[in-house]
Amino acid sequence: MANPSQLGFQDASSPIMEELVEFHDHALMVALAICSLVLYLLALMLTEKLSSNTVDAQEVELIWTILPAIVLILLALPSLQILYMMDEIDEPDLTLKAIGHQWYWTYEYTDFKDLTFDSYMTPTTELPPGHFRLLEVDHRVIIPMESPIRIIVTAGDVLHSWAIPTLGVKTDAIPGRLNQTSFITTRPGIFYGQCSEICGANHSYMPIVVESTPLTHFETWSSLLSS
Repeated sequence: MANPSQLGFQDASSPIMEELVEFHDHALMVALAICSLVLYLLALMLTEKLSSNTVDAQEVELIWTILPAIVLILLALPSLQILYMMDEIDEPDLTLKAIGHQWYWTYEYTDFKDLTFDSYMTPTTELPPGHFRLLEVDHRVIIPMESPIRIIVTAGDVLHSWAIPTLGVKTDAIPGRLNQTSFITTRPGIFYGQCSEICGANHSYMPIVVESTPLTHFETWSSLLSS
């Protein structure tokens, strides 16, 4: 959950989000080094008199051609690695289907017989003390902690987007198409997200709440709900 006046990312709660935060820091350090070098060269050009040897030096041209290529490789390799990690779905322990509607979500636990429910935003007038306005729902998504989860996302009317920042998950919900992604929660907790695709007048009122619990608690909850 983000804090007021927070400048950085939310605390990572999945391995993918941890990788994304590390890559962000890596890219910022590369950008800082480039900006420092450019500022130094600009200051040097303004304060020093350039000689003909400096202007016509082939060594300098070689350096400013090869150096950007090396920088791009340093950025591309970890980026491609994270992209492959985000697309890899290997033997999930649980498959969850999320269907976007105007303006609520329907969830189906496909590994269970009749485990499906709609998730609406809790109105402000009915919000319990200590809960977050515009982010709390009447039915949360319960998942087991430290288990690979595959989520299949689609929509029943217009474009939506199922996104939870702290898990590093954002998947578009498109009518007539199934998109899938996966994630693993590394700790118990309640993770908040929202629809990230403008989908109509009440686009701001279809939040997403995922609650990560130990496996025993998830089994108890699923048995009660499906019975």
